[in-house]
Amino acid sequence: MHKIHFLAAAAALSVLAACGDEVITVNQFDAQSDALQNAPAVELPPSIQASRTYRCSDNSLAYVDFYDNNTAVYRGSREAAAVALTAEGGNPPYTADGHSVSGNGENVRITAPGKNNLSCHT
Repeated sequence: MHKIHFLAAAAALSVLAACGDEVITVNQFDAQSDALQNAPAVELPPSIQASRTYRCSDNSLAYVDFYDNNTAVYRGSREAAAVALTAEGGNPPYTADGHSVSGNGENVRITAPGKNNLSCHT
């Protein structure tokens, strides 16, 4: 058993010894380095401040994500298309295309096509 370990170690050392002092040159040219150095700063997308599910007065659920850039995204159900809403001057209501979310806390009022002035809470 010791012979096998000794032979394996000897084989590994002979492979390493064959490496010698060979010098490998790496091409240092980067075709995009000038473009990257002169590129404008990257702006991150807005982050979510709160993501809330509301139970409304008609017993339906509403889903609203509030972002840090004075916008909110409203969905009337999990499968519904998202509607981006904006708050003028950063103060609710968030509005767009017949939709409105007044507030961003635990209690809001939501207006959407087919849903008029619903009182909703988390």
